[in-house]
Amino acid sequence: MTITIACSDPTDELIARHGESFRERIEAGAARVHERWTEADGDDAAFHAFCLDHFVADPQRLTDLIDRLEKATEQIGGHLYEMHRTLRRWSDLRGDRMDEIDDLLAMFDPAPDLSDQFYKQKIAFVALLNLDRPDLQTMLDQGDQWTAEQWAAVRICRGFGPRIPESVSELARELGHRADTFVSDFHVPVGTLVTPDGHRPFDSDRKLLAHWIIREELRGGYADDDGLPRQRTLMWVMGRHIDGTIPKAVMDGSSTEDWDPAANTIGGQPATDFVGLERYERWLDMFTVAQAYDEHHSDHPTAMARKFDLQREIPEADVERLLLDLLESPTRKQLMELVASRLGRPLEAHDIYFDELIPSPAVEELDAMVRDRYGDHRGLQLALPDLLRSLGYPGGAADFLGNRVQVEIARGAGHAMRPYLPEYKAWLRTNSLDHELGWDGFDTAMHELGHNLEQLISTHFVPRPALRGVPNTACTEAFAFLYQTLAPRILGLDEDNHAADCTIAQTMLDACQIAGPALLELHVWRWLYANPEADAESLRTQVLKIASELWSTHFEPYLGPDKHATLAAYQHMIGYPLYLADYALGHIISHQIRQHVQHRDLSCETHRICSIGAVTPDAWMRRAVGNGIDAAALSDDAGEAVLRLLQGA
Repeated sequence: MTITIACSDPTDELIARHGESFRERIEAGAARVHERWTEADGDDAAFHAFCLDHFVADPQRLTDLIDRLEKATEQIGGHLYEMHRTLRRWSDLRGDRMDEIDDLLAMFDPAPDLSDQFYKQKIAFVALLNLDRPDLQTMLDQGDQWTAEQWAAVRICRGFGPRIPESVSELARELGHRADTFVSDFHVPVGTLVTPDGHRPFDSDRKLLAHWIIREELRGGYADDDGLPRQRTLMWVMGRHIDGTIPKAVMDGSSTEDWDPAANTIGGQPATDFVGLERYERWLDMFTVAQAYDEHHSDHPTAMARKFDLQREIPEADVERLLLDLLESPTRKQLMELVASRLGRPLEAHDIYFDELIPSPAVEELDAMVRDRYGDHRGLQLALPDLLRSLGYPGGAADFLGNRVQVEIARGAGHAMRPYLPEYKAWLRTNSLDHELGWDGFDTAMHELGHNLEQLISTHFVPRPALRGVPNTACTEAFAFLYQTLAPRILGLDEDNHAADCTIAQTMLDACQIAGPALLELHVWRWLYANPEADAESLRTQVLKIASELWSTHFEPYLGPDKHATLAAYQHMIGYPLYLADYALGHIISHQIRQHVQHRDLSCETHRICSIGAVTPDAWMRRAVGNGIDAAALSDDAGEAVLRLLQGA
């Protein structure tokens, strides 16, 4: 139970002690403390005494307090983060599993009630009493004018969120890890898969991680003369992953007979036992976690409010508008005409993943180039300083950054993990062929390297420790996309005269492709909050319905009908809720940054922009490129690029 401020209001005594000029700070600080103070923290007299004893009036001592809290939270959060990062290694990386211990270590939390301990031991109350905690609108309106010290104070105070009970943290850890494991382990065996002509296109032991590697195999089909039948078949695999109708006998490898995913037959007989609803059960697990947090976030009582206002720091309506600006852009008509002209046929649903506007050699040739240059992931790690030099990084910077990246092979598609403290390395996780890195692994590694460069620069070179990082994941995705586009250059592939236009047009294609799933995910979460008692079956039905509606509105005019609920394919929806919009925003931001650095030094601008620190995304973009996040910039530039490409076709 929270005590009432009327019983023991310290405002008048604090003003008498420090002066009328401190009234606004005193009233706001006491109110913030009162909001979180419970009977367990002390009685009315204890509350009154705490405020009197811990209010800091002297400006220099307030600066010292900010420094103290900044260092303390850095050390507490940093070492706990590094412990957790290390304990996840056996679950995250490819290699031998020990089921007896790996998941337990990945879920181990040495401080499950940390948020509550910050209050019990009064550290959070000191911050709330003395430091401002502005809402998002104030940050957007005023933050661009704040100093680094003001931003540090805001970040410190906002870092002390609601008091989360240990039971909620345990629930989030358990269900989150279960969802993450489901995603990482969902590799579809395709060795028995047959195309309509009865051909088995994959090796007998081949497995494709859903959705990522299925999508990459779909893209790989564009380089093959006979790739279209395989692409159409893989779309059925994707669709059956989405609706849960992959036969169990395929997933567990117990059948060696031909699997026709279009008819969903095994050995010519209809399959009857399917993987079912587990995907949607895990999705509901994440909703359960969100609901458990809701009651403790009075100012942000839904997962969407926390994602957009607290984490992304872009209002939900603004993000939705940016997604719709992409999907409703008049540029898309000519863009899809360009794709159709490149393919020489009417477009189909799987062409949502088309990524061949930028000409490239066949995958086998690319694999050979990666093999000759790097061999496996260990060779790539050794070569990172030289790779950065080839992109224009000075020798000292190339060595500093390249030697602080550790390259490893993930169980899943790949990811990057930042160091929380400067003494640690950034981790680059990618995928790999059995005995070599391969083109897909290198392409993914360049994406993750973009993350790592941002992570290292924003760890070592931001103005203050409290500002480490970038405003949100969309900003780091922007650098990931930017550096991924440089992968062909690293391998020495020549760029044709239309390379820049192809890159812009492909960015627009990619942004629209992911904007659809991001919009679907937002609609699904709104539906979940409107239907909190939904079961897995009704969730699946609704997801398929929303996928169909969004496809009909935004994609069918260009790609035709879709039988597979393709917009629901992304496994991020299960393991990383409400993340997908950051990819779309990342493409928008990446284009703005790419255009900005086009005639500037890449390494210098990467360093400058990633050193800005964790201000709001709007303020960050204004400092980075001179204006805020703007989908029209990408849409308009893509329209001009497409016209030039069509004229030159």
